[in-house]
Amino acid sequence: MTRRCGPDAETGARSFGPSYRSIGQGLNEAIQQSVQQRRARVGVRLRVALPLLFGALIIALVVGLCIGYQPIDFASLQSDPLSRAVFLRLRLPRVLMAGLVGASLAMVGAALQALFRNPLADPFTLGVSGGASLGASIAIALGIGISIAGIPIVFIVSFVGAFLSVFLVYWLASSTGKVILPGALLLAGVVLNLCASAGVLVIQYLAPYGRSLQILRWLIGSLDVVGFDLIWKMLILLVPGWLILMGYARDLHLLATGEESAASLGVDVRRTERMVFLASSIIVGVTVSVGGAIGFVGLIVPHAARLLFGQDVRFLLPASFLLGAAFLVLADTLARVAISPSELPVGAITALLGGPVFLFLLRKQQRYSAM
Repeated sequence: MTRRCGPDAETGARSFGPSYRSIGQGLNEAIQQSVQQRRARVGVRLRVALPLLFGALIIALVVGLCIGYQPIDFASLQSDPLSRAVFLRLRLPRVLMAGLVGASLAMVGAALQALFRNPLADPFTLGVSGGASLGASIAIALGIGISIAGIPIVFIVSFVGAFLSVFLVYWLASSTGKVILPGALLLAGVVLNLCASAGVLVIQYLAPYGRSLQILRWLIGSLDVVGFDLIWKMLILLVPGWLILMGYARDLHLLATGEESAASLGVDVRRTERMVFLASSIIVGVTVSVGGAIGFVGLIVPHAARLLFGQDVRFLLPASFLLGAAFLVLADTLARVAISPSELPVGAITALLGGPVFLFLLRKQQRYSAM
């Protein structure tokens, strides 16, 4: 059979060019329209949900400020000097401390879950809190009370412990340095926490009696604070950590779908991992050095926010931030009044709530992946 190359064939070949171009333009327009629709949906959710979360946080703050061993009403603050002193020196700083710690741990939990693509990941189960606890225990046992550039050495040592812990867990859970295995990740975090706990027990046993009690009180989690001086020092390190995590919210959202797809969309995966690790270490190191090992906040709150507002990490981070602040303020209020006039450690309250949630998530995870 001979092949025709006459004018009709040339005309037909030229006619395919515009059709292919029109198909490509149509696909591009469809993709852009889909992206715009998703952005619009995220914007609507932000406009609707963020005011609700702010409202919930304000309610939690009011409850935390008014309820306690000595109930306070705002009318008495003007006439009663004792109520005013309790409010300004004790109650208000403690409620603000609870809000900062809860918001920080919840945001770190949401970021780590997106980074590792594992709903069981949080600062406690990944061993980050264990490393920070070990570092802070060493500083307390040695009685190091100096400050560097106005930052207590306990903060710095806790930060170093948290950073080394998250690096070690990531290295242990990686296969040839590229693939993160969820089961190995969880196992490495649990084992590292056990090792850190053993180290803390040894330090506590060898430390003098007074410092041993300080370590014990710190380990079970406490938000006792007098005045606002410590809060300002915390914010020096917390605010940059928050900003780093929020700045990488888009990259974390893409990473939640997989490293290869995120890299194909322009995400520098390794740089994102390093920056998220750094920010998480800073935040957890600061919060653990101040409030102790308050576990499961980074597990409960992001999961609740995900159930309420969806999987979009760009929205999940601020939602977890606000919800975490409200959650720990209410948990601390419950710890203060549950056995009044004594008080429970807030870490015990969060552990009682977080343990069943963790087991539920672990059971759910095992249905879909081999551990």
